[in-house]
Amino acid sequence: MGYSPSTQPKSGLEDRFGRHITYLRVSVTDRCDFRCVYCMAENMSFLPRRDLLTLEELDRICSAFVSRGVRKLRITGGEPLVRKNIMSLFRSLSRHLESGALEEVTLTTNGSQLKRFAHDLRAAGVRRINLSLDTLDPDRFRSITRWGKLETVMDGLDAADAAGLKVKINTVALKGVNEDEFNNLIRFTHERGYDLTFIETMPMGDVDGDRTDQYLPLSVVRERLMDHWTLQESDYRTGGPARYVTVAETGGRVGFITPLTHNFCESCNRVRLTCTGTLYMCLGQNDKVDLRAPLREGAGDEGLHAAIDEAMLLKPKGHDFIIDRKTRKPAVARHMSVTGG
Repeated sequence: MGYSPSTQPKSGLEDRFGRHITYLRVSVTDRCDFRCVYCMAENMSFLPRRDLLTLEELDRICSAFVSRGVRKLRITGGEPLVRKNIMSLFRSLSRHLESGALEEVTLTTNGSQLKRFAHDLRAAGVRRINLSLDTLDPDRFRSITRWGKLETVMDGLDAADAAGLKVKINTVALKGVNEDEFNNLIRFTHERGYDLTFIETMPMGDVDGDRTDQYLPLSVVRERLMDHWTLQESDYRTGGPARYVTVAETGGRVGFITPLTHNFCESCNRVRLTCTGTLYMCLGQNDKVDLRAPLREGAGDEGLHAAIDEAMLLKPKGHDFIIDRKTRKPAVARHMSVTGG
């Protein structure tokens, strides 16, 4: 691995609304060892392995984006750390960190494999990870994830701390499920030096449930938090969609990702690559371009860059996420695990 483009660096990526694309989120697998109730059905049918990009193909596409001015790569899934030999991709991409072409490679994980891989991730240049954690109660954790064990994730967090990885916890706000835990999650994360970000449940894919029952607006969450904490506005940004406040009592940060109550499309700098090589310009839209085809048809760098240029013309102004209370159908049919979080 370690593909080197044969052409000179291309011009940067800009969509038709003048937004510069500097952030690529890359799903390396649709598989996961959890079955979170808001993300997947319990009995999922996963993609045939032949349909997935090889690690070498993933490296080549990521490198093409880096040559076009992408400064941040986030590796996602499914659960990315269940992909066989995934550390070879991290090690290969680290050459872009060493050259200065790339600012950071980050990871979104459920934490199940962190005990095994935390030190290897650090050695490959990863400095920051996002970990999905919706509850601190072991029984509730099992109920939400269906298959997961909280103690395994906690062991992973200990390993991440020991390796020197900076951790941000992502919590999906679920009405009637975990809304009684938000204050405890703030205490837990800030005591460990983590940021905490709340996320509204997103209407993607059939999950064997009714999202009208799950949906909890973060405007409501924020109002409730203000009964217990002093929330101070912050201009802190990580390059993603979260908007942060500082909790005066702890000194820690809390972020809010609000795709439904207040979208963040005007400043979107992101595109998403699926594990099959489909490039989606928006998580909440279906505009897409196939990047696997030019790779497997033997197209050179020019063909790959031409497909990327085509994609920029398709990036929409914004998403159309909505919780449909009449049909109770998801706004987007594909599961979150297909596109990557």
